[in-house]
Amino acid sequence: MSEWKLTENYQTSAGRVSAGRCGDGPDLILAHGWPWSSYSWHRLIPELAKTYEVHWYDMPGYGQSEKSSAQRTSLDVQGEVFVEMLAHWGSNRPTVIAHDFGGATTLRAHLLHGCEFERYVLMNVVAMRPWGSEFFDHVGKHVDAFEGLPSHIHKAIVEAYIQGALVNEIARDDFENLVAPWLTDEGSSSFYRQFALADETYTAEVEPLFGDIRCPVKIVWGEDDPWIPIERGKALHRLIGQNRFESINGVGHLPQLESPQTALKAISDFI
Repeated sequence: MSEWKLTENYQTSAGRVSAGRCGDGPDLILAHGWPWSSYSWHRLIPELAKTYEVHWYDMPGYGQSEKSSAQRTSLDVQGEVFVEMLAHWGSNRPTVIAHDFGGATTLRAHLLHGCEFERYVLMNVVAMRPWGSEFFDHVGKHVDAFEGLPSHIHKAIVEAYIQGALVNEIARDDFENLVAPWLTDEGSSSFYRQFALADETYTAEVEPLFGDIRCPVKIVWGEDDPWIPIERGKALHRLIGQNRFESINGVGHLPQLESPQTALKAISDFI
């Protein structure tokens, strides 16, 4: 059975990346966001792998990939690493499904670095300013105060932060596996480091280029997203200028885990 596993390791310019693949057919790449990992796609992978060779990876600084204090893992770097991963997999024109920061990552790869995509799904993506909650901004300004917190307090912060993205209960195992990478010593440091590295410059650089996207695009949005309101998705839709937008009623920021079958249908109807 096709399932999510991280069986590959690849040395990128931003450190070691853990990756996986399964299925047979044209290439399809999954790009996760913050504070997630490729695990966030695990409920969609078996069905997608019936038609595609599906590839996924944990971005540097996330999941099971390298997390070191010397790394730069900001969105400009993530865009470059996405280009490296396509080259590593020999994927010249994949279908791409991106979520959250995976949106900005893959938009930069396409619009600034010349990667060509066959089809492109943007799901509740970070792509336009402003982005980040009040908590997001606060932590970014006071990272030193959060680093070194007792482990039980840090765990409570991570759990509360992730819970804040959801409007539906997800499976307990799913929730725990989203939280787990951030609970090690290196994971804890990386968690707060990502706040500090966030910079809206990296979306500002691509916003004027949205109308230049060179492939069919569909935007899929959890209608009740507490982090990125659906109005932002509709504004992105207008700037891209393609007539493919679908909202998922009663779903928050993580459609692929909150309502995987609905998310899968929205994706499959397009790709």
